[in-house]
Amino acid sequence: MLPNLLATRRGRLGAFFLLYVTEGIPLGFATTAIAYYLRKTGVGPAEIGAFVGSFYLPWAFKWAFGPVVDVFRSQRFGHRRAWIMGTQVLMAATLAVLVVFDLPSQLGLFTAVLFVHNTIGAVQDVAIDSLACNTLAEDERGLANGLMFAGAAIGTAVGGSGVLFLTAYTGFQPSFFFVAGAILSITAFVVLPMKEAAVVVMAEGAAAAETGLRRIGREMHEFSVTAFRSFMGTRGAFAGVGFCLLPMGAMALGLALRTNLSAEFGLDEHETAQLELWSNVVTAIGMVIGGWLSDRLGRRQTLFVYFCLMSLPTAWLAWKLQQLGYIEARPAGARQPEFALLLWIASIVYNIFQGLMYGTRAAIMMDVTNPKVAGTQFTAYMAMSNLAIAYSATWQGISIEAMGYPVTLGIDAAVGLLLLLLLPMIRPPREGEEMADAPARRARGSAWVLALLCLAWLPFSQWGEAFGKARGVVDLFFTLIFVMSAVLLTAAWAMLPRQPLTRAAPWVALALLAVYVRKFFDAGLPLQLITSVVALAGAAVLLGLARQRWRELS
Repeated sequence: MLPNLLATRRGRLGAFFLLYVTEGIPLGFATTAIAYYLRKTGVGPAEIGAFVGSFYLPWAFKWAFGPVVDVFRSQRFGHRRAWIMGTQVLMAATLAVLVVFDLPSQLGLFTAVLFVHNTIGAVQDVAIDSLACNTLAEDERGLANGLMFAGAAIGTAVGGSGVLFLTAYTGFQPSFFFVAGAILSITAFVVLPMKEAAVVVMAEGAAAAETGLRRIGREMHEFSVTAFRSFMGTRGAFAGVGFCLLPMGAMALGLALRTNLSAEFGLDEHETAQLELWSNVVTAIGMVIGGWLSDRLGRRQTLFVYFCLMSLPTAWLAWKLQQLGYIEARPAGARQPEFALLLWIASIVYNIFQGLMYGTRAAIMMDVTNPKVAGTQFTAYMAMSNLAIAYSATWQGISIEAMGYPVTLGIDAAVGLLLLLLLPMIRPPREGEEMADAPARRARGSAWVLALLCLAWLPFSQWGEAFGKARGVVDLFFTLIFVMSAVLLTAAWAMLPRQPLTRAAPWVALALLAVYVRKFFDAGLPLQLITSVVALAGAAVLLGLARQRWRELS
């Protein structure tokens, strides 16, 4: 009979390490193995970038799953254990379904199913974190978190490098069953033997379901209000919003661009698997060293150095590709040793620096998180970071096709340094530093800035062709502006007294989110007109909110 790993200290540490392996496996599978296969079969960088971006998107909204996991429980199987077991089975099932699709001809349906798979994975993450918070002793949490991140890195290597090694012998499609089997093996040997304390169910039947749904709504409302108050509460927390919404330094060499180049430079599955494996190994080592250094030398000082270092290999590869005339994306072809060596050098050096940054960046966000609402605020910060990864993968794919590899890498290296402008503000407030009305002023200032950015859509929609090939990238960032505006409008509706302005806010927020569908249609005059009207409505409501006092924040 298999042991209950939650019963001992070593068992708990091992269990959470392995549970996080199941989170990393699909990530490596999608962003490395599938991305490489798609590029080898002729799918363009823009489509691959959108595919990878969609994979990260559910993680940007994982906070919304928290109330669902908290409310709906199983007395027979255990509260979190039931969620973990159920989500892992569904993750394996969705991976098995993917086998029936023909790539690349059915990439749209394939992406949709994988999006569902990753949404289930985000729910699993919430359940695992909830189990960890309620199971780990205080003196176990530091080591456990380190092991959990390491587990995710190992899982990424298994799902990426492991699959690519395997495809040389089995072909690509059968590897889906390997990934599903890897997840189910942890379900069988780790999750099934777990024993969780029983929970008390307050009601049964329809009444329980009704109460549960009402409670989910209340908890999501409380989450939104609490998070918004926390973000506006101090200068460090407010700067943290921009810090998390910006890319985590230069990111191109950590996303699909690297696997695109692997295929184009002629690296086969075995060679690409080796590259990804060693990249993950040096990243994991860097995480440990970077966190250790930040504890001794200071987080802001070390992060400043790490972000600068991450841009160096990115800029170097851009320079070398420009020098050698490798500008536009090319079909996958014969191995090119000179280019392959460049990719190896840039990737390994980059991943060392990225590892140094990774744990330190999470730690500095904890520093500015309000301890009273730590779970809420930190979860929201991490969700915003996932949104930044999603849009980074998307714009880079568009940029490669529009402007080529050197320009895309150069932009990425420069954008990665924008965090340096906010870094000095990412610190806890000093005694008496914050004014009582500072949160309200920040809310009003945010409304002003977003209103002006929404208005900027109007000239862009008329004269956007002046951006040439870069128009698609700029259009993507307007989508991000509309999403941020919708979040502020929703917060205003939840917090401010009811009046015509706040009653209109959620409907305008929905309209701003809905204009995302413009990317799926030809940009004709009717669609352009609708988007402009929505942007104008958003700007009008935001300008009205900029004149409110926001006393509820003070």
